[in-house]
Amino acid sequence: MVSKMRLQRISERILEELSEMLILEVKDPRLSGIFVTDVKVDKELAYADIYVSAVEGSQRADDVLASFEHASGYFRSELAGRVDLRSFPRLRFHWDPTPERAAQIEKLIAELHRESPRKVREESGSFHFAQDKPFDLAQDKPFDGPQDGPIDEEGGEDG
Repeated sequence: MVSKMRLQRISERILEELSEMLILEVKDPRLSGIFVTDVKVDKELAYADIYVSAVEGSQRADDVLASFEHASGYFRSELAGRVDLRSFPRLRFHWDPTPERAAQIEKLIAELHRESPRKVREESGSFHFAQDKPFDLAQDKPFDGPQDGPIDEEGGEDG
């Protein structure tokens, strides 16, 4: 078994080398615009799970994964020459939808900001509108802070 720190270093090294190969050496047009998002090596160094994504999104996922599977022997032998391990792990390629999901979330947030120019934030029974004073919904008037006066036993104000 290998320590977690060593597994992390091996994973990072495989990610760096494979990314460099995709940018500088691989001429397959099916693999253009592809980037490696993560690499996870198992504790026995038997498998390296490689997560990839594309700038265009998941439209090309099946074609890209098929290309990687077809060339996995080439990638494994090239990486074995660059990363010094007694036995190099087998490569398993997976599509990573995370960058695509992040872009969708950012788009939704941008749309929300465009649709509602006044931000609303709930804070202890009052709401803040952009650059306005807090507004107390219970009394339908601006909130001026806690009122001075006696407090009853249930935590509310008397009177």
